[in-house]
Amino acid sequence: QEGTKVPSKRKQKTSIETSDLLHKKLLKSEQKNWNNISPTYKAMTKRIKEKLEELHNMYTLNSGSPRMRFGENVYFEENGCIFLAKADDGERNAEILFSVEDLGFSDAFIQRIRISPDQRYMAISLKSENSEEATCIIMKLGNLPVVEKVIPSIFSFEWATNDVLYYTTQKNLKCQNVFMTTFTYQKHTKLVYTEQDARFFVDLYCTKDRRFLTINSSSKTTSEVWLVDCRHPFESPALVQARTTGLIYHIEHRKDQLYILTTYGEPAEYKAIFTDNYIHRINLDTYCRSYKNSKLMKAPVASSGKENWQLVYALEKKTKLVDFEMFSDDCIMFLKNTGHLYLNVISFVSHSVQSIKLPTWACEFELESRPEYTTSTCYFQLSSPVHPPKCFAYSFKENNLIEQAVQEVPIITNCHTTRLLAKSKDETLVPITVFHNKNSKELHRRPLLVHVYGAYGIDLNMSFKEENLMLIEEGWILAYCHVRGGGEQGLSWHRDGCQHNKLQGLHDLRACIMLLHQLGFSQPKHSALAAASAGGVLAGALCNTDPALIRAMVLQAPFVDVLNTMMKTHLPLTIEEQEEWGNPLEDEKCMKYIKSYCPFQNIKPQCYPSVFITAYENDERIPLTGILQYVQKLRKAALDHASRTSMKGNWIPNIILHVQANGSHCDSCWEHSLNE
Repeated sequence: QEGTKVPSKRKQKTSIETSDLLHKKLLKSEQKNWNNISPTYKAMTKRIKEKLEELHNMYTLNSGSPRMRFGENVYFEENGCIFLAKADDGERNAEILFSVEDLGFSDAFIQRIRISPDQRYMAISLKSENSEEATCIIMKLGNLPVVEKVIPSIFSFEWATNDVLYYTTQKNLKCQNVFMTTFTYQKHTKLVYTEQDARFFVDLYCTKDRRFLTINSSSKTTSEVWLVDCRHPFESPALVQARTTGLIYHIEHRKDQLYILTTYGEPAEYKAIFTDNYIHRINLDTYCRSYKNSKLMKAPVASSGKENWQLVYALEKKTKLVDFEMFSDDCIMFLKNTGHLYLNVISFVSHSVQSIKLPTWACEFELESRPEYTTSTCYFQLSSPVHPPKCFAYSFKENNLIEQAVQEVPIITNCHTTRLLAKSKDETLVPITVFHNKNSKELHRRPLLVHVYGAYGIDLNMSFKEENLMLIEEGWILAYCHVRGGGEQGLSWHRDGCQHNKLQGLHDLRACIMLLHQLGFSQPKHSALAAASAGGVLAGALCNTDPALIRAMVLQAPFVDVLNTMMKTHLPLTIEEQEEWGNPLEDEKCMKYIKSYCPFQNIKPQCYPSVFITAYENDERIPLTGILQYVQKLRKAALDHASRTSMKGNWIPNIILHVQANGSHCDSCWEHSLNE
C-alpha cells in the first residue's frame, strides 16, 4: 500500500551478523569457562573411565550382538565388522564380509543391515558421530565380496526382491522421498513416492512373509501406508487406508490377510477381546507399541479400507504393546503392565493365547534382528538399567520360555528393584522404578539420581548402561519416573502430557521426587536430576519451580527454549513438532501456556541447584544458541540471588556447559559415550 515502509535488507543483514557475533562470543566464553573448570575433575574422570572400561569388558563385550538367521547361515556384527557363520559351527569359523575401517569409514558405525532374499546382496548403512545422515553401502556377496553401489543421505531401505532395493533419503532431518534401484539387467533408479506434508516422515518396512514392502508415512498423530507387491516390484504402490487425523496404523501380512496394529475405533474394554474363535480371556494390562497402537485387526488385501477392518485382539486403555512380531502360525506381543514385561503368544492354528510373565528385573527387550518367518523358536534379549542383556528364547513347539546360557555374563545379584506409584496433583498414579544396592543401609543418606523424559509418547530409556551399575556399586539410588507425555501407559498417557497438558508431566515429576524422599530414598541435598533432549523441558521447568527438591541437574543436549524454537518455522523440525507442543504463532493461548513452563522463559533470581550441560556444536535438532543463552541467563540469575543474600551464607551453584565440537544428538558408539 502507498506509504508502506519497505524493510531494509541492510538492517536484516546487520541483525543476522549481530546474532552470529553474539553466538560466537557466548560460545567462546563457555569454552574458556570449561577449559578453566575441567582440570578440577581430572582425577575423578580418570577413576570413572577406568571403572567403566572394566565393567564394559566384563558385561557388554560378552553379551554379543543380535543375530540374523537365514536358513543355515547366521549374520552378525561386532566391532565394525559383519560376519557370516554357519549355525552348526557356533560362529567359530566366521567369515568377515565387511569392515568399516577397510573401506575408509573409520569414524562411522554400522546402523542397519539388510540381506537380499537370495543372500547375493547386502545393504549396510553407516553413520558418523557428527551427522544425522547415513551412507548406504551395497555389497555383492560371493567368494570375494565387492562394493556394488554407494548411496548417500539415506534413512531406511528394504529389499523388495533379490535385486530390487527400495530406500528413503534424508535431508534436513526430513524423509519424504522413496526411490527404487535395481542391480541386474537394465540397472536404473527411479522416484516412487513423495510426501508433500512437512509434518510427515517416511520410512520402509517389509512384512515378515516378504509378500509386501510397506511405505509408511507418519506424523506424531496420524499415519498412512502404501503397499508394494514384492512379486511385482515395478508396479505403483497401492494405498491401504487414506490418512485420517488421529488414526495410526502399521501393517503385517499372512495368507492374503492384512494384520493391522492400530488406534482405530473406541477404546478397548477392560478384558482383552478376541474374535474368530479367540475365546481365551486375559486379565492383563498391556501397552501400545512405540506406534501407540491399541488393537490388532485384519482385512482382506483386496479391500483394505478401515470399513472392512475386523477386530482380532484389543488391548486395555492404559496399556502398551512394546513390540509385535508375526510368524507363519503365530504372532508374539511384548507387553508392559505397571512396569512389568509380559509375552503374549497368539496361535493362528489352535486359536489360543498364552501369556507369560517375564523376569521381574527386566525393563527392556530386544528382539533378534529379522527372525525367520517359519522358525520354531523366537530369540530375544532382556535387560534393565543395571542388568546386562541376557538371552532368552520362546519355543512354539514346546510352548515355553527358555533361558539361554550361551554367554558367560555374571548375574547381578546385589541390586534390588522396587516399583512405586506416586500420586500426582490430579491424583493420577505415576509409576516409578527404583534400583539400589541390597547392602546399602540408611538409604536416606545415600545419593539419588532421578531420570525423566516425558515427551512424544516415547518410553524413558531403561536399557543397560555401565555407568548405572557403577553407581549402584558405589551406593547410589537410581529412580526412573515414568511421567505423562511419555508412552509407558499407552496413547492416553502421551496425550495427557503434551500440548495444553504439558504441565501435568511437571506435576508428575514433582510428585515422584517428593514420594521418594518421603519413603526414605535419599533427601534433597543428596538428589540429582538427569534428562536428555526433550526431557530437558520438564527437568528445566522443575529447576525453576522447585529448585529446593534437588542439589544438582545433569542435562544432555537439552530442549530448554521451547517458545523461541517453536516460533522459528525455518528450523527443520518446528512444523512437525507442533503436534507435540502446539503452534504459538497462530494460537495466543498456546503461546501463553508454553511461556508458563518453558525453562528459559521462567528463570528468576533464586537458589538454583548446580547444573552440568553437554551440548553439541553441530546439533541439527537442538539449536546451540538456545542452550548458550539459557546457561548465560541461569548463571546471571544464580549470581544475582547470591549477591542479594550473601550475608546469609548462601552458596553459589556451579553452572557448567561443555560444548563438544564432535558428536550428534543421537546415540553414539561406545568410545564416544565413554569419553562423554
